[in-house]
Amino acid sequence: MSLQSEIFEQPERLAHLLQAQQDTVEKIVIAIRKSEIKYVFLAARGTSDNAGRYANYLWGALNKLPLALATPSLFTYYNQPPKLDEALVVGISQSGQSPDIVSVLEEGHLQGCLTLAITNEPDSPLARAADLVLDIQAGEEKAVAATKTYTNELMAIAMISAALSGSKTHKRDLEKVSGWAEKVLKQDEPIARLAERYRYMRQCVVLGRGFNYCTAFEWALKLKELTYTVAEPYSSADFQHGPIAMVEGGFPIMAVSPRGKVQDSMLEMLGRLRGDHRAELVVISDDKRALSLAQSPIQLPDGMPEWLTPIVGIIPAQLFSYDLTKAKGLDPEKPRTIWKVTETH
Repeated sequence: MSLQSEIFEQPERLAHLLQAQQDTVEKIVIAIRKSEIKYVFLAARGTSDNAGRYANYLWGALNKLPLALATPSLFTYYNQPPKLDEALVVGISQSGQSPDIVSVLEEGHLQGCLTLAITNEPDSPLARAADLVLDIQAGEEKAVAATKTYTNELMAIAMISAALSGSKTHKRDLEKVSGWAEKVLKQDEPIARLAERYRYMRQCVVLGRGFNYCTAFEWALKLKELTYTVAEPYSSADFQHGPIAMVEGGFPIMAVSPRGKVQDSMLEMLGRLRGDHRAELVVISDDKRALSLAQSPIQLPDGMPEWLTPIVGIIPAQLFSYDLTKAKGLDPEKPRTIWKVTETH
């Protein structure tokens, strides 16, 4: 099994998770309601931390749950954890092995909080430390760069959100995600041709906003770990506050800009970057206006609600990163100096 095959496995894995874990999600939601949770305290690292960024927007916007991203060093090196009264303490980890993430759930348990593990390893230390476990069921992921585990983490987060909201529309929309993912994967060859254009790229900026703030971070991470590009993620709003000064003619900007409430601000930024700064734009979008501004446009399927676009929108970014790795003559199966499981303290 290769990185490419795991990217293409995602529609099947997303559909399987939705079908297999719906009852588990309902039980989790019942427990959350019984506990009268006031906010979520979430711990994660790496790719899973980007899934946490999605939860921050989604559970806040659709479920009115404030979310705080944990600083695990307070629980390990400093041994000074904050008070977690009335929190749902969540740990997200593909492997469930990182001691610092486990320590956050253990402290949550000591403080009497409801704890939830979202993981691909239901027998891991993280799962054993949790009251509730949501197995993302992505199957074994052998590639060092996480792909299907990331999208299944996002799907798990979206399933919890839909169940908490009780919206039948949200649940119906979830059933369409795997089909949208299949459509995106049909652009494999065009994306490979686009990636060739950037084979000498050494640095870039990745922009996203709102629900796709997480997508900017995840795309940047894939570019860093696979292609060794210095890829810096920003909210398009934060990018205006100083960093935009580095952009000159030909500077590469990656952007995820699907239709939604933040789209007007993204279009304004992309227009400014193309017109005033003469930037080189790679744009993933379902909006013809955004795509028309890009030298390298990548089309998303029509009809997706904004809250689900991060699950689908990262897939062409994964393909782009994989194809760029190949174009640079690098091995996508063996990124240098990193391993599949990283245990932090």
